[in-house]
Amino acid sequence: MLLYAAIAFFFTSCSGGGSGEKASSDSTTVDTAKSAVTTKINTIITTPQSMMVAKHKVSNFAKWKASYDQHDSLRLVNGIHSYVIGRGAQDSNMVFVAVKVDDMAKAKAFAKDPSLKKAMQQGGVTGMPSFAFVTMTFQDTAAISSDLRSRTTFTVKDWDSWQKAFKEGEQERKENGITVRAFGHDADDEKKVVLVTAVMDTTKAYAYYKSDMLKKRRAASGVVGEPERFLYRVVQRY
Repeated sequence: MLLYAAIAFFFTSCSGGGSGEKASSDSTTVDTAKSAVTTKINTIITTPQSMMVAKHKVSNFAKWKASYDQHDSLRLVNGIHSYVIGRGAQDSNMVFVAVKVDDMAKAKAFAKDPSLKKAMQQGGVTGMPSFAFVTMTFQDTAAISSDLRSRTTFTVKDWDSWQKAFKEGEQERKENGITVRAFGHDADDEKKVVLVTAVMDTTKAYAYYKSDMLKKRRAASGVVGEPERFLYRVVQRY
């Protein structure tokens, strides 16, 4: 009888131990699953960003780029921060430079400063550079596969009405190989719009640029006149 009692006690103890191990294992699994859950990063920025954009031609891109990087301290002392550099899709010696600025008035003064003109000449800039001062109200910083961008500038009858109509055309743009990266307006005139898009499918996008569909979309959103488009490839982000 004592032997049978001892055996029964032994099996009962083993059964209880097994349940404890299973509970511990389940708890570990749950904790691991929780730690594996990642928080989705928001890549959309809607806080207005003051920016200066310069476009000019250079005799040699590599020489210009080296000179540009050497004059970073000159920009920083004026509250100007490098952001994106691009090269023309049709002419790779046409350079596109977008920088963030802390003070728009100071940035405008810097664009006219003789020191900037001298630095550009040293870098091999040819012809007269163009400058634009804009307030970007929407930016999407998500990484995408295409480096080809379209920067379009145009005038609208009303900024708020244009934004509403533009949002309604989102699906149409996606179906035609176009993804919005940023948009905003001239720092001094919100009716002068700046739009930057990524070209995901060149065949579809180029056909869409010439389509009646886009013309109707522009008319409905209050675009005045013919937009100006500059295609470039992003070569560096800062």
